[in-house]
Amino acid sequence: MPKLLEAEKQRSLEFNNIRSDMAPVEAMNSRDAMAQASSLTQRITTERQKQPGDSERMVINMGPQHPSTHGVLRLVLELDGETVTKCEPVIGYLHTGMEKTMQSKLYQQAIVVTDRFDYTNTMGNNLVYCLAVEKLLGAEIPERGQALRVIMAELSRLGAHMVWLGTHLLDLGAMTVLFYTFRDRELIMDMFDTICGARLTASYMRVGGVVADAPKEFYDQLDFFLSIMDERIDEYAYLVSDNEIFHKRTKGIGELTKEEIIDFGVSGPCARAAGIAWDVRKSNPYSGYEKYDFDVPVGQKGDVYDRYLVRMEEMKQSVRIIRQAYEGLPEGSVRCADRKISLPPREELATSMEAVIHHFKLITEGFHPPRNQEIYQACESPKGEIGFFISSDGGNKPYRCHLRGPSFVNLQALPAMLEGRLVADAVAIIGSIDIVLGEVDR
Repeated sequence: MPKLLEAEKQRSLEFNNIRSDMAPVEAMNSRDAMAQASSLTQRITTERQKQPGDSERMVINMGPQHPSTHGVLRLVLELDGETVTKCEPVIGYLHTGMEKTMQSKLYQQAIVVTDRFDYTNTMGNNLVYCLAVEKLLGAEIPERGQALRVIMAELSRLGAHMVWLGTHLLDLGAMTVLFYTFRDRELIMDMFDTICGARLTASYMRVGGVVADAPKEFYDQLDFFLSIMDERIDEYAYLVSDNEIFHKRTKGIGELTKEEIIDFGVSGPCARAAGIAWDVRKSNPYSGYEKYDFDVPVGQKGDVYDRYLVRMEEMKQSVRIIRQAYEGLPEGSVRCADRKISLPPREELATSMEAVIHHFKLITEGFHPPRNQEIYQACESPKGEIGFFISSDGGNKPYRCHLRGPSFVNLQALPAMLEGRLVADAVAIIGSIDIVLGEVDR
């Protein structure tokens, strides 16, 4: 046993280009971040401040229990009347240590953790993680497997935008749209159930491809879905297009300039709403996205209304991509042919001892990417650029695993959008960012 521990220690020392686990703690202590955080949380709800030559101000807590703050986001707002003079987002109510959990799992086992980051975009999270591990391994994915991945990722994008639209308008007082969007999202959930047996936390992707080919029932459901979806998206728009209240609560609210977006690192619809035509599917194509014909919608003002318009058009573009992938679905395998990466087909287990050995080794030990490798893989999630940084020390588990979550990065732009606006605008602005706290407090 001591020899095994010594070998593990030596292997860790050889992999010397990664910071230690204590580095973030040491950095935090050096800038006295803990003291700053505790002083922030000690500010009470009804504290009143008097500024010299200024009106009386109040510091209040918005959230974390209120639905419009998405459950576990707390905003410390300093108000001058109903005008927000200062906004401090306070996170940390949902920390679950997901990245550390992934480092304790075999590469294949860690896939199920990705579903929980952004639970509205489970398939998209599966995809970016699998692509990252495949980049470590140098795996080649068959075209049919890539096409199925694209279909599922775009269905997931549609479902995420439906959740955003329904809840965003519910926050603003419009309840009807929620029923329409969740009616159609159920069709997507049913397809997920058919293809992998799960609705919300779906794990259909595998390192090396997908778990299995789609059954005939899935294609029947997809046929029906594609036949009605363009009309349904127009239906959503019709419900709010002439609504004066919606226009007044969204136009000119929460504007961000291109310069601010670049400074904050904002991505996704929030960036495209200001005219920045950045979409990872176009700029750095993956899974064969370069073969599909689709547009990247952009806005001009970067306000809440433009973010709404961009996402509405993105839903139509997703339907367009799915239709192309479905119509051009190639024949062939859905998993990598390398038996050291993908499980062999079940029928081979009855006739091939080599297949049985590969199956046993993959299930019990997993695979071992090359030592001292570091990669970053980005994809376009419904909320922006999502990426995985993974380091390998030659073992069967990630040595380091870190998620670049768009919700976390985009949230830091909230004070710039909200300060100077009314308290009521906070609800509209937060909804327009489309954050999921599972991705923020991971």
